[in-house]
Amino acid sequence: MRNSKILVALLAAGLLTAGCGDSGGSGSSGSHGKSRSGHGSGSGSGSHDDDTGTEAAAPSQDDLAVVIDGPQKEVLKSGDEGLKITPKPAQGASFTEQVEHRLRESVLSTTRTPGTTAADCPDGVTQKASAVSRCTVTYEGAEIPFEVTISDSYREGSFITSYTAEAGKGVLVAKLVYDEFHDRYGAGSGRSDASRLSCQELPVAKAVDWETDTGYTCQFWSKYGGDGDGGFKTVKLTTGRSGYSVPTFEEAR
Repeated sequence: MRNSKILVALLAAGLLTAGCGDSGGSGSSGSHGKSRSGHGSGSGSGSHDDDTGTEAAAPSQDDLAVVIDGPQKEVLKSGDEGLKITPKPAQGASFTEQVEHRLRESVLSTTRTPGTTAADCPDGVTQKASAVSRCTVTYEGAEIPFEVTISDSYREGSFITSYTAEAGKGVLVAKLVYDEFHDRYGAGSGRSDASRLSCQELPVAKAVDWETDTGYTCQFWSKYGGDGDGGFKTVKLTTGRSGYSVPTFEEAR
């Protein structure tokens, strides 16, 4: 079973060949999720109690706003063509244009959820050994700052330029949270004690600081919850250090 990853940290590493760009495409996959408030979590139908095959909660207990009863159809598998940005940079595009394109695809590869993206390196990307340039990628309105660092082995006129790009923030993506929460606690997860999965209604996308509590929670009904006779368990969405999963699932004690 996968560990509690929602988003792989936004770290990009690149090798760009002068005058070359990237490729793109489209695609889709997946299944269910529904909102008690009627919006925000995808589509699907059916009993979420039947989804896990475990006991239902007491009538006095409430689900959160978004009931999670299956995978999210908008969330794609890593490497899916739907996570490519088209059109690719034209032949002869500037190094900055190529980096901006790669950064957009890097964000999509971590969100695994197609969305509107843009990238801007306002002062360009300096092609000098160890040079650091600043860029911003926007994904569904969430702004993620990046620092692009050219390899210290770069030599002027080199045909290949290697670089790293590190995000100053992570991105919380609603559909991916719901999908990964189901993956960890839903049917097929091996958590036979868990049922009635639900989450607070999250923003479509939100930039979040590292090493913080996002303030959002999900929950599941556990036969071990409460005083041992069944009850909801709260799961906090937190972030670790830069370079780690965003966020992690942390069961409240």
